[in-house]
Amino acid sequence: MSDSKRIRVKQVKSEIGYNQRQRATLRGLGIRRLHQVVDVEDTPSVRGMINKVGHLVTVLEG
Repeated sequence: MSDSKRIRVKQVKSEIGYNQRQRATLRGLGIRRLHQVVDVEDTPSVRGMINKVGHLVTVLEG
């Protein structure tokens, strides 16, 4: 588990005005608030989730 890659994701835009599926995707990533940063495992499914809400989040370096 310690060898798994992690990425940091930050919400940069509000989820207000977007549909319920996009809000659920943010919750699935573990993001609850604007400007919150979370560490998630770098898996294809997580990358797909980030891609779906790419207009609301950014991937941070490090």
